[in-house]
Amino acid sequence: MTVTPPPGGEQNPAGASSAPATPDPYLAGLRLSGRRVVVVGGGPVASRRVAGLLGAGAHVELIAPHATPALDALAAAGRVAWHERPYQAGDLADAWYAVAATNDQAVNAAVAAEAEAARVFCSRADDAATSTAWTPAVGQHAGVQVAVLSPGVMHGGDPRRSQRVRDAVVEGLREGTLNAPRFRERPAGVALVGGGPGDPDLITVRGRRLLAEADVVVADRLAPQALLDQLAPDVELVDAAKIPYGRAMAQQEINRILIERAKAGRFVVRLKGGDPYVFGRGYEELIACTEAGIAVTVVPGITSSVAVPALAGIPVTHRGVAHEFTVVSGHIAPDHPDSLVDWAALAQARGTLVLLMAVERIGAIAQTLIGHGKDPATPLAAIQDGAMPGQRAVHTTLGNAAADLAAAGVRPPAIVVLGPVVALARDTARTAGS
Repeated sequence: MTVTPPPGGEQNPAGASSAPATPDPYLAGLRLSGRRVVVVGGGPVASRRVAGLLGAGAHVELIAPHATPALDALAAAGRVAWHERPYQAGDLADAWYAVAATNDQAVNAAVAAEAEAARVFCSRADDAATSTAWTPAVGQHAGVQVAVLSPGVMHGGDPRRSQRVRDAVVEGLREGTLNAPRFRERPAGVALVGGGPGDPDLITVRGRRLLAEADVVVADRLAPQALLDQLAPDVELVDAAKIPYGRAMAQQEINRILIERAKAGRFVVRLKGGDPYVFGRGYEELIACTEAGIAVTVVPGITSSVAVPALAGIPVTHRGVAHEFTVVSGHIAPDHPDSLVDWAALAQARGTLVLLMAVERIGAIAQTLIGHGKDPATPLAAIQDGAMPGQRAVHTTLGNAAADLAAAGVRPPAIVVLGPVVALARDTARTAGS
């Protein structure tokens, strides 16, 4: 009988495939709480290992004639027992685990040999091939530990591959792009999530994660629309857009949907542009839900009042130029009886004035500010479609704002910034007529 070896390897005489020279490790989690662990060496590698061991609750004994300031501080605080001397045979007695992390290969080899004789698993920092235990790249998110090993390191592989894989997995969990099916940290309820100024990359990590866990998403017109395309097919999407002078879902109907879906046992994300509480009626929704007995989580968002000027090259404050900034809603004209804004006081302020929802009333606002003493030559910029691919900025002055913005065709959504900081804008902003 003739036995033909399979591609890539030989077989033993019995015809069975021989085991690889270095089998992959068996992965297991060590419960070291209260157990003696010996770390030999006091350098940066030992410092990193000690941090993880203390996190696991181990009773750490450090053996080294010298130690890093961080290890010295841990010893002084009584968190580590430091034997300030070189390694000696017998130091691993009664140890459950050992780490050889000196800069002397002979010492590390001696530690590993003692560990082998005592049947103590040992991680040797300078030689993975002779280690009986390998330290993985570890990350954690929402109660889940991620540990990655790259055995290929022993055979010339990239020693940082484990870290890169770990980082990618943890980042995916945090952002919600890597999602455990049906995983949820909380019972059904409502999350008020600020989506930021419009760019999907500017939502917070927590907001992105909760969006990935949603059963229902109730979204504003100014919420990051690109994120909605990433929702799972079974997620119910409710369009709660409020278009200026156009179609709009009544706030009472939005409240009803949030409460109804949550009471049905579904996790609802109310996705809003900017921050939920900056002219977004988020607190009205929180009141409605809590009065109905619905648990609410609030996730702040990056407000466009700060982010959009920054993206247009305008800092809302700057040393020696502006020590304050004020954010004002311009959705009501200055002479309207429902206006709560003290325009006279704003006209006297020396800082930055940021106006939201003010494009349609910029003429009346400018006239009011000038009438109360504001210099018509005060620099002004209107940034349209901030944080979006079509972002553009029109630079003018307070006195010319109404005419120049109309001539440039500026329309909502747009942020108006008024004050000396506008003159600091870099080339990221376009001037009127460009």
